[in-house]
Amino acid sequence: MRSHRTTRAAALPALLSAGLLLTACGTGTDDGAASADEEGTPAETVATEPLVTTYDGGLYVLDGESLDVVADIEMEGFNRVNPAGDDRHVFVSTSEGFQVLDAAGAELTDTLFEADTPGHVVRHGGRTVLFADGTGEVTAFDTDALGSGLPEETDVHTTEEAHHGVAVELENGEMLLTLGDEEERVGALVLDADGEEIARSEDCPGVHGESAAQGGAVAIGCQDGALIYQDGAFTKVESPDDYGRIGNQAGSDASPVILGDYKTDPDAELERPERVALVDTATGDLELVDLPSSYTFRSLGRGPAGEALVLGTDGALHEIDPDSGELTRSIELMDTWEEPVEWQDPRPALFVRGGTAYVSDPSTNQVHAVDLASGEVTGSVTLDEAPNELSGVAH
Repeated sequence: MRSHRTTRAAALPALLSAGLLLTACGTGTDDGAASADEEGTPAETVATEPLVTTYDGGLYVLDGESLDVVADIEMEGFNRVNPAGDDRHVFVSTSEGFQVLDAAGAELTDTLFEADTPGHVVRHGGRTVLFADGTGEVTAFDTDALGSGLPEETDVHTTEEAHHGVAVELENGEMLLTLGDEEERVGALVLDADGEEIARSEDCPGVHGESAAQGGAVAIGCQDGALIYQDGAFTKVESPDDYGRIGNQAGSDASPVILGDYKTDPDAELERPERVALVDTATGDLELVDLPSSYTFRSLGRGPAGEALVLGTDGALHEIDPDSGELTRSIELMDTWEEPVEWQDPRPALFVRGGTAYVSDPSTNQVHAVDLASGEVTGSVTLDEAPNELSGVAH
């Protein structure tokens, strides 16, 4: 069995209709990019280091330096945004799949990776991987190949069962795929570059989220800790509580420590945690850090030196030393707020790029830029609509 099936874009429909199956398989279509000219050259750059924030009925493209609104794009429904991994594009998850936004050109393209219930977008080692929860289909491609249209070559896979999962391609060509079905998620497996299974662990109930750390380690969250994959093997890190759920995470190339959320009530309709988890992928240690307030799944980020950042409901951006677990600084940014019960409803969000943290405040319709070196707000913009998800291009 092969771990990758390399195809030309034009050949994808025929391959899929012929029943292309591995332990993984994906789809992609290209109707042409609206932001490209007749020769396929991307549109000119109108937004420098762009940000993208969604609102109820559309999305804004902001210039990352001035925070000026350079485009207001109407889109029905609840849409999600994720960096594509390059310095120009952002994926917009819609009801039809992963649609490519030329954020630098401030135009929504016609390029669409069709997907039933589009889920996680993962960028790692120069590769971008898309996961469709409704089918378990995975599509992987070179990040820098996302130009004006669908990449010429994509690798497609299908997980054993459809589930809300994630896939990560490592720099050596190995592919990590989560295991589960519609009823439960149990762990992950890894295929080598030839498609042979080389590692498997089903010791990760409720698997959710992923992050990459310094040294090539990849972590996924479990209801009882975290599962780390490195050097061909899985290592389980146990939570100190019977139910100690790590889900959403933030990793850094500058640190072996993963920042994760931490919840302990399996029966809560909405748990508002006041601790985060620091998981050292080098030692297997897990440390819990108390915070002055609760936070949400859009609150986690990492600074340029690996600093662990958490946007609290007390209105402050908290900075934690990942090595010592010490809370080193809190930057006041907004009034206190409360997480809404519905996860799709707007709440403050954090997006970090280089030495700048961007923070949204739906109560004031604002987005702020924070210099992480000085802790000062260097710019703000007030939008017509309340911002929801916040993302941007990679740096």
